[in-house]
Amino acid sequence: MAIKTYNPTTPGRRGMSSQDFQPITTKKPVRSLVVIKRRGNGRNNQGRITTRHQGGGAKKFYRLVNFNFAQGKEGVIEHIEYDPNRSARLARVKDTEGVYHYVLAANGMTVGQKISAGEEVAIEAGNRLPLKNIPVGTTIHAIEMQPGKGAQMVRSAGNGAQLMAKEGDYGQVRLPSGEVRLVNLNCTATIGTVGNEQHQNIKIGKAGRNRHKGIRPSVRGVVMNAVDHPHGGGDGGRHRMAKAPRTPWGQKTLGYKTRRRKSTSNMIVRSRHAAKRK
Repeated sequence: MAIKTYNPTTPGRRGMSSQDFQPITTKKPVRSLVVIKRRGNGRNNQGRITTRHQGGGAKKFYRLVNFNFAQGKEGVIEHIEYDPNRSARLARVKDTEGVYHYVLAANGMTVGQKISAGEEVAIEAGNRLPLKNIPVGTTIHAIEMQPGKGAQMVRSAGNGAQLMAKEGDYGQVRLPSGEVRLVNLNCTATIGTVGNEQHQNIKIGKAGRNRHKGIRPSVRGVVMNAVDHPHGGGDGGRHRMAKAPRTPWGQKTLGYKTRRRKSTSNMIVRSRHAAKRK
């Protein structure tokens, strides 16, 4: 996929770039695989804002993606489609029973290509197998974390993981972040990398484009009043923060760890942070 650039006809167009939609073969999604998407605007079930700077944006339908293409199924790719809800493209697959499915489009997928899922299928891009049947060193994506639950890891555009080793009931998978993680060998994964690999190189170009995506403006704490933010206040002019960076509610941020990962840390062989230090 190439990046489409624009002539600087306006200040917003200067430096702006967008996706090249050349690989997309249809504009209309399958009606049976589309549902209405309600916007939460960052609010929880009590109506309180729990994620700031969200709201508005273009209306869009949600595509029902099959992250667990059943073992033993085969299908033919009829179209490559755009999905407004994710960075990756979708492949519209029609199986042997005439049922349509949406799956993540792997890099190199083309219309008319046959894909299949099972224990003995070929090691080709787009095919889905259990990790125990995938050779060590293979690049994979859409990886399950629990057998039968469906793909949860490595699903965004351009990403791919690598099966590093197998030992007992688990395989070591190196994720795009550099983390090496144990995954049950009965979990399934798709061969290849996720398509639309140039997505990360797109330049937004103007504020209005972020508003179309449902992203509202964000104001820095240092330009607020002291009553509104721990970084705010001061006698005019620019100044440095007196304390370590804080959230608006006084909790440390920017490097301060707040997540509890006791439930999953026993599966991590090598931390993604250790990978970055080297």
